[in-house]
Amino acid sequence: MTEHKDPIVLSCIDGSRYSGAVCDYSAWISSRAKAPVKLLHNIQRVTTPAVADLSGSIGLGSQEELLEELTSLEQQRSKLLLEQGRQMLEGARRRAEQAGAERVITCQRHGSLVESLVEMEDHIRVLVLGIRGEEHGESDKGLGAQLETVVRAMHKPILVVNREFSEPRSIMLAYDGSESARKALDMVATSPVFKGVDCHLVYVGDGAESVLAQGAETLGHAGIRVTSANLQGKTVDALIAYQQEYDIDLTVMGAFSHSKLRDLLLGSVTAKMLLGTNQPLLLLR
Repeated sequence: MTEHKDPIVLSCIDGSRYSGAVCDYSAWISSRAKAPVKLLHNIQRVTTPAVADLSGSIGLGSQEELLEELTSLEQQRSKLLLEQGRQMLEGARRRAEQAGAERVITCQRHGSLVESLVEMEDHIRVLVLGIRGEEHGESDKGLGAQLETVVRAMHKPILVVNREFSEPRSIMLAYDGSESARKALDMVATSPVFKGVDCHLVYVGDGAESVLAQGAETLGHAGIRVTSANLQGKTVDALIAYQQEYDIDLTVMGAFSHSKLRDLLLGSVTAKMLLGTNQPLLLLR
C-alpha cells in the first residue's frame, strides 16, 4: 500500500496471542484520531551458523552438494518466513479495517525491531504492541523480551496491550506533577482519542492537593469529566487497587519522572504496573 505522511498508529504484529487485540486497539485509536494505521511485521535476524560456519569443516569436493543443500534450505526458510508474515499482515489488515481503522498500511521489514521502530519514530503518533511476543507462546507471565528495550529507545506514546479489546470508557491518569506526568496530562486534555472518556486523576502520597487541583483544572477546561483521588500506600498496590475498584479500562502514566514514578521497568513502578494490571497501559516519555 502507498505510504502516508500523516502521523501513524504503528502496530507491531507477530504470531503472539495479543496481535488481534493490538489490531483492535490500534483501530480504536485510528477511528478517534483520524490517523492511519501501519501494521509492522518485523523478521528478526536469526543466527544460523550451519551455512557460514560448517562450510569450512564440510569442505568441498564430495561434500559440496551438502553445502549447497544447506544454502538452499536457508533460502527456502527465508521465503517461508516472508510468506507467513505476509499472510499475517493481510489478516491483521482485514481485522483493523473491520474494526473501523481509517486507513491501513502494511509493512514487512528485516532486522532488529528496535532499529526499525527508531527509524520510523518521526512518523509515529502512538506505538501499539503486546506485552509479550510470540516467543512467549501462551504464557501469561513476564514481560516480552524486547519490551524494555523498545520503551527505553522510543520517545513516542506506547500502548502496551495485555488483554482482549474492550472499548475504553474510563482512564486512570497516574499523576505526580512531574514533567512526564504533565506531558501525559496535556496529551489526555488535547487528544481526540480521550474525548468523552471519564478520567480518574490519581496521586499517590502526601502533598497532592495543589497538584491534583491544577491537573483537574486543565482537564476540566478541555471538557473532560474528572474524578480526583489522593491515595496512600505503596504506589503500585494503590494504583492497581484503585483501578480494580473503579473498573478502569486503561491507565496512562509517564515512563520517566523524578519522583515515585521515575524508574522504568525491571523492579520499577512501570514494570510492576505492567505485570500487576489486567488492563492496557499507555506510557509516555
